[in-house]
Amino acid sequence: MNRAFSRKKDKTWMHTPEALSKHYIPYNAKFLGSTEVEQPKGTEVVRDAVRKLKFARHIKKSEGQKIPKVELQISIYGVKILEPKTKEVQHNCQLHRISFCADDKTDKRIFTFICKDSESNKHLCYVFDSEKCAEEITLTIGQAFDLAYRKFLESGGKDVETRKQIAGLQKRIQDLETENMELKNKVQDLENQLRITQVSTSPAGSVTPKSPSTDIFDMIPFSPISHQSSIPTRNGTQPPPVPSRSTEIKRDLFGAEPFDPFNCGAGDFPPDIQSKLDEMQGHIERQTSEHIYAGAVGPVLLFKSMNGLPHFQVNSR
Repeated sequence: MNRAFSRKKDKTWMHTPEALSKHYIPYNAKFLGSTEVEQPKGTEVVRDAVRKLKFARHIKKSEGQKIPKVELQISIYGVKILEPKTKEVQHNCQLHRISFCADDKTDKRIFTFICKDSESNKHLCYVFDSEKCAEEITLTIGQAFDLAYRKFLESGGKDVETRKQIAGLQKRIQDLETENMELKNKVQDLENQLRITQVSTSPAGSVTPKSPSTDIFDMIPFSPISHQSSIPTRNGTQPPPVPSRSTEIKRDLFGAEPFDPFNCGAGDFPPDIQSKLDEMQGHIERQTSEHIYAGAVGPVLLFKSMNGLPHFQVNSR
């Protein structure tokens, strides 16, 4: 068990320098997770981390959770951990922050590396499960270290500083994009709340009442329709119109029109009945041919019909 983990120093490199310096080498694996460790390197350190993450994964698996699959992109700039389908970067471990890398000799599927987190400055151990490529992935990371160190010697250390600045700017851009997206979501939520508030405070169909115009005596002028139009609406509907007085006079208390035989049309009765009605109407007119109009004080004026001509006569009381 003393050589359960071993670093790869005596292996020949599997990839061309151009593949790691200008591109990246992709691998698929299962991500058991990451956990904080106290030391930046050591076989005992990673062994404890692997045991801890395996136990946690065993519990999650018993609950029905599957081990997530990830894609590893290895280059001289670092190791990126991405979601295989969406290519979303979950972790970006820069190469100069990786302090230890090894595969498990007792379990050929497991490999791990330790990286210092850029924000918390804590050392995190990342553990992966690859059925066929655990040793190859470890060798590829070792080759990336070797190429990066050679470039560091050739550039006199300037290349490393440049990569650090670029990595810092990329992280800053990513943080700003995340913040920008959060602000857009907040603005959208505020706009939606404002629309809901406007709809609830100003219901449909409501009309702002206008004050009626007045005359020079500050009186509201009378209008046949002013009373009806001034009645406020209820629930957006106008009250029923008020019937005119002429309509009320033409109906009795039972809602029926009073019978008037003298105002009926000629076609309303048979001819014999209509002739009797005409005769009765003529008799009544002859009986009431004299009309007396009396004043409150003074003489009484008599108005008589004589031979069809009007005649006036003044009598005292």
